[in-house]
Amino acid sequence: MPHRSTPPEGRLFPRRGWVWWLPFIAVLLDLAAEAAVRGQEPVSFLLIGVPALAAATRGPRGTLLSTFVCLGLQMLMAALRPGHFGEEHHVAVYAATLLIGAASTALAWQRERTMRHLIQVNSVAEAMQRTLLRPVPQRLGRVTAAGFYSAGEGGTLVGGDLYEVCVTPYGVRALIGDVRGKGLDAVQTVAAVLGSFRVSAHEWPSLGSLAERLELSIARNGPAGDEGDPELFVTALLLEFPPSDGEVRVVDRGHPPPIVVGPHGARRLVTAPALPLGLGAMLPGGEVETTVHSLGPGEVIVVHTDGVSEARDANGTFYPVLERLADRFDGARTPDPEAVVEFLRSDTERWSAGSSDNDKDDQAVLALTLESRLGPSPRSRTLPE
Repeated sequence: MPHRSTPPEGRLFPRRGWVWWLPFIAVLLDLAAEAAVRGQEPVSFLLIGVPALAAATRGPRGTLLSTFVCLGLQMLMAALRPGHFGEEHHVAVYAATLLIGAASTALAWQRERTMRHLIQVNSVAEAMQRTLLRPVPQRLGRVTAAGFYSAGEGGTLVGGDLYEVCVTPYGVRALIGDVRGKGLDAVQTVAAVLGSFRVSAHEWPSLGSLAERLELSIARNGPAGDEGDPELFVTALLLEFPPSDGEVRVVDRGHPPPIVVGPHGARRLVTAPALPLGLGAMLPGGEVETTVHSLGPGEVIVVHTDGVSEARDANGTFYPVLERLADRFDGARTPDPEAVVEFLRSDTERWSAGSSDNDKDDQAVLALTLESRLGPSPRSRTLPE
């Protein structure tokens, strides 16, 4: 990640917002009032609040400068009225301006320091996001891919959803998952699952065995102890595109099943759901099955987290992912993964724009398609593990 230097003062504070002009407006109003009363009434006290206004949009130097400018104007206005320059009320105004100016300068310095700290924290968060959730490559062997991620909590970049796509000796493999819960426990679990997948996806020939390795990684590297969540688990889908045919293999660990978008609309794939990752040690589970589905020419397989399907509109209605995709891409010759992902991103935003639900969930979407079909395959079947 490129190094980000600390922005100069001018970039830490807004430059052209209406608040930025308030100190000038206050000074102009005071000068206009002075001209209107022709020195008959003391109006220079209005300048006392200018340094505080300056502190809202400027750094310490700009705030200090505004203090001395206002102090000079106050003295000039008083000097134009014989006998008023050293009068006790004017001296009190000078002192008040200096005190407020000093306090405002200190506040401006603290605000600038806080802004620099926030910029540094944001840079670290961006670096962590790029480490955990890498950008989805557009091309991986025969697979064209696209994806997006959006954290649910405002101001955060990484949450409890995860995804990864990589090329392995067994073909292109993809993972999408959703950690139960939020906060640091969720981020720690995301790191454990993704780290394990990036290593184990190249070593284990079957998706079922790969899922077991991910579950073991959660047990070993996930949050533990009194502060950890004893009920933490991860719903996940593991996908594999073998290098020699036109099919996709799926292991479903309690996640929303994939959707296939093609020239004839959209359909959900039938999977064999098993327990989410992380629950295998606590609950007895059955045999994990891998379902196999053929992909027709131009078909795109779409996987998403429940932050997409559970987005609510103003009436509280969940976002109908399958129906919206079917309406949008019905009749399209070759849906593009990037177009599918961008549609889901923008459409869910429009859908939930009027919602009053402030507890927004993380959202993650992957869309993948094969370059071509190299051999016939039945529509779906189950592989033994």
